[in-house]
Amino acid sequence: MSLAFLYAGQGTQHPGMGADLYERYPAFRSALDEVCGQVDFDLKETMFTDPHGVLNQTRYTQPCMVALAAGMTAVLAQRGIRPDYAAGLSLGEYSALQCAGVLTPAQAVSLVAFRGRAMEEAAAGKPCGMTAVLGLEREKLQTACDRAADAGVVVIANYNCPGQLVLGGEQGAVDRAAALARELGAKRCMPLKVSGPFHTPLMAPAGNALREKFRETSFGEMRIPVLFNCLGREMGPEDTIPALLERQVQSSVYMEDTIRRLAQLGVDTIVEIGPGKALSGFVRRTAPEVRTWAVETCDDVEALCAEWKG
Repeated sequence: MSLAFLYAGQGTQHPGMGADLYERYPAFRSALDEVCGQVDFDLKETMFTDPHGVLNQTRYTQPCMVALAAGMTAVLAQRGIRPDYAAGLSLGEYSALQCAGVLTPAQAVSLVAFRGRAMEEAAAGKPCGMTAVLGLEREKLQTACDRAADAGVVVIANYNCPGQLVLGGEQGAVDRAAALARELGAKRCMPLKVSGPFHTPLMAPAGNALREKFRETSFGEMRIPVLFNCLGREMGPEDTIPALLERQVQSSVYMEDTIRRLAQLGVDTIVEIGPGKALSGFVRRTAPEVRTWAVETCDDVEALCAEWKG
């Protein structure tokens, strides 16, 4: 068996995530307690009850998601479940790097807290949007983007899986590209409720801020291969982790390509770590021969461990 961990990205968070894990597993509790000091808000309170209604704001979402992932990774490691490869969607890439030993849990949470603030600041005051496009080939959607470019910045921000792509950019250009996509045969175009044009060139100020932040960050040795969003594969000899993370925030996420590469590498089981089952759905539509497990709750952990022992 060859196993990969795939970490969820922003958008699947919800109040209550991690609460049962914190109560039941000392490894999860220890990991979460360790990282709380890396943020300027009550991380556990926000994750478990979100009394102030801020969990869906990027600067809060990102450290909460990465803290959850760090705790879950610790629990699975204690139970003898460690991956051969790791990857993640957007901010989930930081969790993959933490799993691989490149970042400590505290570093990962601190960096995504900084990243979340930088992304919010980059998006502030800009009339931008993102739209999911279903049932259209990537080549045709690229044609729509090219034809809509006179209305502003618009790119394919996410290549999620066959038939599911996401446009991002300036609102007028996104709307124009979506209309053209429908003309080219898209089944549906659904505007997304997001706070910025993530993974587009409009996030360049966030990339610049991250570049400076990484100058003071010490990266550890990578113990298992990580597949990177902006490549859809492992890093090459010419790549560096800081440069890839800087590029990631302002360029497309190649999740479909990442999943295909994992299958090509011989991965036959993928464990999705984080709230929801969106990534498992991407895997089923991209590489149906790969088995998936979505792990979010204590029941999920116990079911996976029972299957693993079996």
